[in-house]
Amino acid sequence: MQSLIVSKNEAGQRLDKLLSKYLNLAEKSFFYKMMRKKNITLNGRKCEGSEMLVEGDEIKLFLSDETIEKFSQVKLQKVKKVSLNIIYEDEHILLVNKPAGMLSQKARESDESLVEYMIDYLVSSGQLSTEQLRSFRPSVCNRLDRNTSGLVVGGKSLAGLQLMSASFKDRSIHKYYQCVVKGQITEKQMITGYLIKSETSNQVTVHKQEVPGSAPIATEYEPVKWQEGYTLLKVTLITGRTHQIRAHLSSIGHPIVGDYKYGDSKVNEEAKRLYHIQSQLLHSYQVTFPKLSEPLAYLSGRTFYAPLPKTFSKICKDWR
Repeated sequence: MQSLIVSKNEAGQRLDKLLSKYLNLAEKSFFYKMMRKKNITLNGRKCEGSEMLVEGDEIKLFLSDETIEKFSQVKLQKVKKVSLNIIYEDEHILLVNKPAGMLSQKARESDESLVEYMIDYLVSSGQLSTEQLRSFRPSVCNRLDRNTSGLVVGGKSLAGLQLMSASFKDRSIHKYYQCVVKGQITEKQMITGYLIKSETSNQVTVHKQEVPGSAPIATEYEPVKWQEGYTLLKVTLITGRTHQIRAHLSSIGHPIVGDYKYGDSKVNEEAKRLYHIQSQLLHSYQVTFPKLSEPLAYLSGRTFYAPLPKTFSKICKDWR
């Protein structure tokens, strides 16, 4: 028999959700059967799995140690040591300035991503134990393309992960980007259109008029500074679709420098030759949080910034 006391980090979720993490190799039917037979109880009583857990609840598993070990496996991927550029951190969240070239989340089982580096950092610094990983795994609340740099919010606690993920999903978090584009832009503007994503090529196309399967998009931008042939833009995402900034700007004749999917090959080659640019000059540099509920209310209205990468200063240092 094992007894689990629900911690602050495990509270606020359904019992069956927690059991599916703790007994992660078992079929759901197994622990539903165990609950019916009272081999799994909550606070000494029969349970169904739909109960919402609060801190201090006691879950008893009247199962052999061998059975629990058989159905419970902690997956801790061994990754290379990476020094994360942490902009802000507290008990619930951390904000990382992700470099270009790093995945936000793994696409394949063998991949290493910011999620794995974040978990490694929390375990190495003593903030998270492998035992705690049985019932909760920190993760990122938003994603950036591999070759886009900038702010990614990570959830260190269940509350942090849930509240921040919900705020990104409902777009109440304000996100601002900076990018270097082809051509000279002198006025602030908001552009709209319709975007279609191809699941086979992971590429999108932008249309002026609505077409079957398309989703509406809106992007606002304003020039920060420029020189002949290039402009540094501040971009605000009104909607947040896959590759939206890259494809939308390209569709109006101002592709991002260094973007080999939606960009201009001649501009990219020139930037590579003159400034050694290896990836697209697109950076998520600012997030402003909305009004948040407890326990994250202290973050309401706060703004955080991630400095532009050195690649931007190489190409923009002498601009007006």
